[in-house]
Parts: sequence; structure tokens; C-alpha cells
Amino acid sequence: MKLNPNVALVLFAALGLVLIAITDRIVPGSTRHQQELQIWLAARATGVAGLVMLAAMVVLGILMSHPDQSRWKIAKRIYPWHETLWVFVLAFMVVHAVSLALDPYAKVGFAGALVPGLSEYRPVPVAMGVIALYAAFITGLTARFTKLLPTGWWLKLHRFALVVLALAWTHGVLAGTDSLAMAFVYWGIALAVIAAAFHRFWTTRPQAARRGPPALVPAASEEPHEEPTRPA
Repeated sequence: MKLNPNVALVLFAALGLVLIAITDRIVPGSTRHQQELQIWLAARATGVAGLVMLAAMVVLGILMSHPDQSRWKIAKRIYPWHETLWVFVLAFMVVHAVSLALDPYAKVGFAGALVPGLSEYRPVPVAMGVIALYAAFITGLTARFTKLLPTGWWLKLHRFALVVLALAWTHGVLAGTDSLAMAFVYWGIALAVIAAAFHRFWTTRPQAARRGPPALVPAASEEPHEEPTRPA
């Protein structure tokens, strides 16, 4: 499902409204403290929203990867959501990075937002977020242009979405100043992905494997074999 210009316009308009609603501020702020918090709140809000949507996209991808597609007729309905979520995730992650770069109090800057390890504020966690942004872009882009890649490569690259989620999740936990208050979000994401993976791999196990190996019964035509005795 391709994103036409009208849908893109609605997407970015909704993104702007979400930023205004979550930050509960109208630019410029009425006080100096409000002005200082505006960009940081926008960065934090878009970061958390992007992480939640990335987790939803990964969960849908895990469910769609079930090899027995006859049992997953709903996959055709899931796929458009899985594909479109990538655009939303990328948009929110970009706004998240730009907001941090513009916030003079975050001490990230454009160098830290673009190059891993150059952030003054918690360089390692911020670097994980930068790498996750680039990896998300590559993962989604290669999935849209599969014909340009050798056979099977796009799927191998696409599976790195789990690594992208792990990096983004770790970035949010270690870089966020309110990670303790947001613990329910992080644990919810982790449990959702684990549950989807467990369901995906458990339902692919053969029924015989669940019941255990079959008992070995000798054929009726076979005579019991006795070991010959050695003479003393």
C-alpha cells in the first residue's frame, strides 16, 4: 500500500496536533519554564509514540511470518497496517531526533543526533537511538524495493527489525529521564513481542513433537534376536 500525497499531508498534520496536545503548550510558552520544556516534551512524546508503533509493527510482522498461511487468512488485512506503520514510525523517529537536536538543554545537538557517540548527554544510549533510526530506515526501504536486491536478501535484512526494536527499546530505557515512570510502557512492549514470538513458534511445532516421540513397536514378522553364546 503506497502512501499518496493526501495521506502524507494528513499524517504530518496529525503529527503536529499530537505534539501540541501532548506537550499541552502553544508556541510560544507563557512562561520561561514552559518555553524550556516545550521542545523536550515534544521529543519525549514522539520518541515514546514511535517506540510503541515500532513494537506494533514488529508484532504484526511476527504474526504474518507464520509459515502456514492457510491458518492466517487475516494476514492480508494485517499487511497494509504493517506496511503503513513504517511511515509513521520513521516520521515520529525523525521528529524525535530533530527535537532533541534543537533543544539546547538536551545537550545532544545535530552532531549527536546524526553521528553515534557525539552526544554530550549519555552518548552510548543516544548512539543506540541513532543507529536504530538508520537501521529502521534501511529495513523499511529494502522491503519496499525488494526487486533491486538479490533473491532472499530483503527478508534477511527485514528480520533486523527485531534488532531495531531492541536498540530503540534500550535507548528509551537508558536515555530517558522518566524511565521509571514509563516502566509499564517498556514492560508492555517487551511482553507483547515475547508473546507474539512464543505464539508464532509454538504453533509451528508438529503435533507429534508436542505428544512426544512414538513408541517403538517391533514388527509382527520379526523373530526375537538372541545373542549367540560363546563356547567356554
